[in-house]
Amino acid sequence: MKIAVGCDHGGLRLKRAVAEHLAAAGHEVHDVGTHGPESVDYPEFARPVAVGVASGEFERGILVCGTGQGVAMTANAVPGVRAAVVSDTFSAAMATKHNDARVLCLGERVLGVGLALECVDAWLNSSFEGGRHSRRVAKIEGGS
Repeated sequence: MKIAVGCDHGGLRLKRAVAEHLAAAGHEVHDVGTHGPESVDYPEFARPVAVGVASGEFERGILVCGTGQGVAMTANAVPGVRAAVVSDTFSAAMATKHNDARVLCLGERVLGVGLALECVDAWLNSSFEGGRHSRRVAKIEGGS
């Protein structure tokens, strides 16, 4: 699977761990940055990931900042993107199963690396269930 990852300075260590984990699992990882510890603005990295997912360039995206909230707000501002902040494996799986979230957002200051990687796996290993959830997702996107 082709997956884009991005972060701000508050998510750098966790993004690196996620990228390594994805690559080890055989995924094609595109890292949009940031690549250093200097303070940066998260929209500069969250937006390219979200746009890449919305356009189909990437199948999924993973964003990391201190809490996951800022990158999620940025990603959700891109039409056609549903980004979910998660901090447990159940929510990660349900973000895919019920909401077809194609962007996962994690908080480095919230999650340990082990749990974060479990959330990534739960999210990636789940499939959208469709059915009644399709109707609800359509309503998120402005349909009736």
